[in-house]
Amino acid sequence: MTALRFLSRTKLYWGLIAIFLIGVLTSPVSSKGNNIFLSYGNLLDVLRQVSITGLIATGMTAVIITGGIDLSVGSLMAICSVVTAMLLTVEGDTPAAAMGLPMAGIVALVIGFSVVRFVFSNIEKARAGSAVGRDLTLDTMRGLVIPLAVGAALAGLLIWFLLPQVTTKFGVLGVLIVAPCVGLCFGAINGLLIVGGRLQPFIVTLAMMVTALGIARLTAGQNNAVLPVYTGSNAVAEFDNLRSLLFGVVPMPGIFFIAVLVIYAAVLRFTPFGRYVYAIGGNEEAARLSGIEAGKVKIVTYAVSGLLAGIAAVLYVAQYRQGKPDAGAGLELDAIAAVVIGGTSLMGGRGSMAGTFCGVLIFGLLSNILQLHNINSNLQLVLKGLIIIGTVLVQERNAADLLGFLRLPARRPVQKDAAARKLPPQETATQNIGGNTK
Repeated sequence: MTALRFLSRTKLYWGLIAIFLIGVLTSPVSSKGNNIFLSYGNLLDVLRQVSITGLIATGMTAVIITGGIDLSVGSLMAICSVVTAMLLTVEGDTPAAAMGLPMAGIVALVIGFSVVRFVFSNIEKARAGSAVGRDLTLDTMRGLVIPLAVGAALAGLLIWFLLPQVTTKFGVLGVLIVAPCVGLCFGAINGLLIVGGRLQPFIVTLAMMVTALGIARLTAGQNNAVLPVYTGSNAVAEFDNLRSLLFGVVPMPGIFFIAVLVIYAAVLRFTPFGRYVYAIGGNEEAARLSGIEAGKVKIVTYAVSGLLAGIAAVLYVAQYRQGKPDAGAGLELDAIAAVVIGGTSLMGGRGSMAGTFCGVLIFGLLSNILQLHNINSNLQLVLKGLIIIGTVLVQERNAADLLGFLRLPARRPVQKDAAARKLPPQETATQNIGGNTK
């Protein structure tokens, strides 16, 4: 029984191992007789290809754990890719700069304000001890004036750093700051509409998906379906480092993906914020009654989802050397599929970053195996859909229920004996009375 329980808890990892073994055993060989699937270059390509989807899936995991969904991440990545490409290649006052710099300043202001207020709140709680509960109030100076001053100073420093790059084209650090800030702002708008308007996440993020796509096209311009980025020509040569191998071993997109995944996993596992995320997904009303500020937590999860979409956009531009208004088309579906394959429940309250990592790798290895065998792209979609359904049935332990539902019911013999039938209490009582009167 212990072995079965162990297999049940580790079934996701066994699934990953099974996919890997299938790739090894069915892999074509090179002219030298080497296994192509196991080649170091092929495995690096798998990690490079899954990194962008993995970043999106990492932010999506926390959103789904809270019981929400984010359909806008693909469009947010698209608009951030347009902003990145335009900042890198076009000088002067562009739509990307006009949108990106104010959003970066707003993000810096909010972060500075929140961090300083958080520090003052914890200092006050430490002084008061157990006598102060969650309804701690700070005075005007520490609760508003000082945090606002620090946030404004941080925003001013950031604008001071970014503003000169508008006339000379942006560098690597500049786009790594601005593009994620743009994504974070749009993600925060999602959260504010969901919490403040008490709207369904599906509707809000669907509307944002369409809106962000339109903004991306307006930002790029009608004549710019693609914004090419040529490092060393129309963009800084250092931007090419984001697609290179770190120390000649691991691709930079993979480093970003793994680092973000580990950090977010630690946040969900070891911080109160992570416990709040799981509590909201399990029972939001109970979490709210226990004192958790569910609204703020949900806003943060959607904001982080947009932030990671912005980071993915920068890596997309570095890898494909272009920004496009439709760069993230369908990416939200791949991310949701990877998260669900990883064992995160769409009902909320259950999931892990380790599972998402396995789900992303399963999805990536499966695509790589199909491509190595030159499977038709349309057939690939069909096979992926079937595998997603089968994996989710196993994860949710509903496969046996489905088989039982499909099985034809057995014919039962008709019992003619009235005594064998379950008669209603009144009918039984009438029969007994009639029997006693005879």
